[in-house]
Amino acid sequence: MDFRYLGNSGLKVSEISYGNWLTHGSQVENEQAKACVRAALEAGITTFDTADVYANTAAETVLGEALEGQRRESLEILTKVYWPTGPGGPNDVGLSRKHILESINGSLQRLKTDYVDVYQAHRFDTETPLEETMEAFADVVRQGKALYIGVSEWTADQLREGHRLARELRIPFVSNQPQYSMLWRVIEDEVVPASEELGIGQVVFSPIAQGVLTGKYKPGEQPPQGSRATDEKGGANFIKRFLTDDVLTRVQELRPVADEAGLSLSQLAIAWVLQNRNVSSAIIGASRPEQVTENVKAAGVTLEDALLKRIDETLGGVVERDPAKTAQNAPQTRPGS
Repeated sequence: MDFRYLGNSGLKVSEISYGNWLTHGSQVENEQAKACVRAALEAGITTFDTADVYANTAAETVLGEALEGQRRESLEILTKVYWPTGPGGPNDVGLSRKHILESINGSLQRLKTDYVDVYQAHRFDTETPLEETMEAFADVVRQGKALYIGVSEWTADQLREGHRLARELRIPFVSNQPQYSMLWRVIEDEVVPASEELGIGQVVFSPIAQGVLTGKYKPGEQPPQGSRATDEKGGANFIKRFLTDDVLTRVQELRPVADEAGLSLSQLAIAWVLQNRNVSSAIIGASRPEQVTENVKAAGVTLEDALLKRIDETLGGVVERDPAKTAQNAPQTRPGS
């Protein structure tokens, strides 16, 4: 496993990190989930990403149990706050001071740790003053409950304003967690340049586009039974935008490119996002341990310029590049408000 600094901070993270967004506590039984975490540890992954909202807090609990007994100083644990949790009371959502300070305590209890390495705003909260949010994060850091602050799916302007306040409060704002893959490149024109300017690193999710870039979904065919596209509990909704015949045909045409690089399609997809030097880590998920073992082989891979050009030519117009999609994918009002 190779390691990269998280933005301009002194914190190193594994190039490939393990996340449990749509798996632990929901799609995958607990023992299988723990087996996947063990496989990640054996492969050299030290960085683990979760969130309080995943399976309505159950994912944090499973991860905490899976990591129990590991040397805490050898791990980087990331979690998030924003989306509704608990019974859905009026303050069980958002980035208010109340929700942040209560949520970090719940996350630490479930994760069985005294602190998280990075505490992340899971979206931008348009209904809470940013000053209130950043002051609450500053208190979390000063209380020793988080070492660094990060965000997820913030626009370039939101990153700049949040970073300005963090500097005033003297707390380390080091990361952004966006969706990023060969098919979804909306961060490249605005978010990445702003992040490079500010010293913020990307911890990207869905590098294989929720499984589409593995090649298992075929044009003109029904999705395989048991795949994410058939999971009505959440996975199917996230993946459906990629399930067009044009996209799926072009993904199949990437097979010769992957073969030439000596990689599987999923390894090629993960290696591709890691070619972006602003990417500190690519998050992989898994429902089986062997998926972890396979996908970590993308670490340390260098893709030649000619091969990157072939990927662009193959995918052509199916790639989404519109930077406005970052703001469009964020809620304009809080859920339930």
